[in-house]
Amino acid sequence: MKQRVAKKSRQTKETHIELSIDLDARHGNAETRDIDVKTGLGFLDHMITALAFHAGWDLKLSCDGDLDVDDHHTVEDCAIVLGETISELLADKSGIVRFASAYAPLDEALARAVIDISGRPFAHVELGLVGDAIGSVSCENLTHFMQSFAMYGRFTLHVDVLRGANDHHRVEAAFKALALAMRDGITPAAGGTQSTKGMLA
Repeated sequence: MKQRVAKKSRQTKETHIELSIDLDARHGNAETRDIDVKTGLGFLDHMITALAFHAGWDLKLSCDGDLDVDDHHTVEDCAIVLGETISELLADKSGIVRFASAYAPLDEALARAVIDISGRPFAHVELGLVGDAIGSVSCENLTHFMQSFAMYGRFTLHVDVLRGANDHHRVEAAFKALALAMRDGITPAAGGTQSTKGMLA
């Protein structure tokens, strides 16, 4: 299997992001996994770390963003860079499972994620949050992270939190469900491109 490892740097007037990723780190020793996320937003670090760990990636991501304005650009740009990098690594999407779904609970919360890694970007995300923010991340931007990740990753994503009383638990369950679906969807598959068309967008 071709090595699926990449580095990316992105500089704008709003953020400076450095990223490196290995999509197949889960095939090694879990105790030697290399995940380091520093965005200046503790809760976002927590969620991206959970995403990387449960998806089976090694990930180093740092973001120096305009947090003096608010959290929006940092959250959005991290999702953009992560999505773009994964899309580039998967290229024409041949040789992967493509479709995947997963459920993840966290105490009273239960989330479902369904994906189609097809080159067709779409996102429907229903987290059902009631507060304005978790830590220093606004709740609307947590939804926006998943939407941007799917759009720039060029895959179809449906995320629904089915139950849960605690916003933190609801979001974490959603990120873990997304991670498990991504892990399965990008798994190498026999038989070439998984499409009746013979190609994916």
